[in-house]
Amino acid sequence: MAFVLTYFPVRGRAESIRLMLKDQGKEFKEVPVTFDMWMEGTVKNSCLFGQLPKFEDGDLTLYQSNAIRRHVAKKLGLCGKNEKEAALIDMMDEAVSDLLTKYVKLIYQEYDAKKADYIKQLPCDLERFEKIIAGNKGGFLVGSQISIADYGLLLQLLNHEVLCPSALDKFPSLQAYKDRLSARPNIKAYFQSDEFKNRPINGNGKQ
Repeated sequence: MAFVLTYFPVRGRAESIRLMLKDQGKEFKEVPVTFDMWMEGTVKNSCLFGQLPKFEDGDLTLYQSNAIRRHVAKKLGLCGKNEKEAALIDMMDEAVSDLLTKYVKLIYQEYDAKKADYIKQLPCDLERFEKIIAGNKGGFLVGSQISIADYGLLLQLLNHEVLCPSALDKFPSLQAYKDRLSARPNIKAYFQSDEFKNRPINGNGKQ
């Protein structure tokens, strides 16, 4: 049975789930929920915590985006080759989640008032990831295989380049990392698709 992902017609918090499945060649059905449908209330009331995304894997139904991400990553072998790598990947994923939290707060709460300050602070956040990537000969955040954390970071780099086109100019390792991951055959095909291009990054139109 194919996976089923239910979410709004935006990239948002479901995009890293989509990206893992696409890159690993896993089929899934997507059920889009328009904002009008959501505001009507029936779909929202059916959700365990009143939130999307919703993910169905056979008889297992999950909510909460990070729980879904971890479930998918474990099934697809994207959590490291051993206990040490798994712990380091968890750490990196938390750091990427911190960056996402800051980004979401800006987009939905502070865009007009604090965008300039956010962009000014951005190099301090990106510099940490630059050092990590530059210091890992394996080419990823941890080890020599792509992990759940890499998908999250790739999307954040892409989003931040839209927010600030010069965001990676001073970070050659991050730039090369972004280009290398974007060139993976399944990711490249997905990024070139209308499905990806026509899906807004955020639900409020800001980016």
